[in-house]
Amino acid sequence: MSDRPPSRPTRRRAPDDGSVSVFVADEQGDGERHPVDVGRWVRLAEAVLGAEGVVGDTELSVLFVDPDTMRDLNIRFMGGDGPTDVLAFPLDEAVVEPGRWPDGGLPGPDREPTASDELPLLLGDVVICPAVAAANAADHAGTYDDEVALLLVHGILHLLGMDHVDPDERAAMQARERELLARFHGPLAGDPWRP
Repeated sequence: MSDRPPSRPTRRRAPDDGSVSVFVADEQGDGERHPVDVGRWVRLAEAVLGAEGVVGDTELSVLFVDPDTMRDLNIRFMGGDGPTDVLAFPLDEAVVEPGRWPDGGLPGPDREPTASDELPLLLGDVVICPAVAAANAADHAGTYDDEVALLLVHGILHLLGMDHVDPDERAAMQARERELLARFHGPLAGDPWRP
């Protein structure tokens, strides 16, 4: 599984009122397509975010893309080569003030600036490549659905600050993946955490 872009400062807190919103989009191109059950992955993402204590007005996007798109993202943002299975892009750690770009002018005569504590927390994007997930599934999580579930949970945990750079971090992240998958997805046909 791919890493996320370099870590960022702690993000701001979501407004207390409001709810967690998960947006899932199947953006695979016209080539070979793999099934994406949008509703299922929305429910899994919502359950994981709830279990991780994410509350308030928060947004998460999950995109399913084709290998060409994933290859481009991997090269541009990770310095990788070729398509990968999952990438996580944290978005919101500080509020961008409204106004014109690039001069930072006022938002305009008909709009009042929005207080930063009223804006939803944009948690980030998890991008998954179903073609790579399908290719890796048999030797990793076991089935295509198990692999996609693992990638989704893995990506969300990255957005929430977990990582696997050193052995202790890896062990903690893998333990949390196991717990969340067992609770909200069910047992995996394979063991993606084997040495």
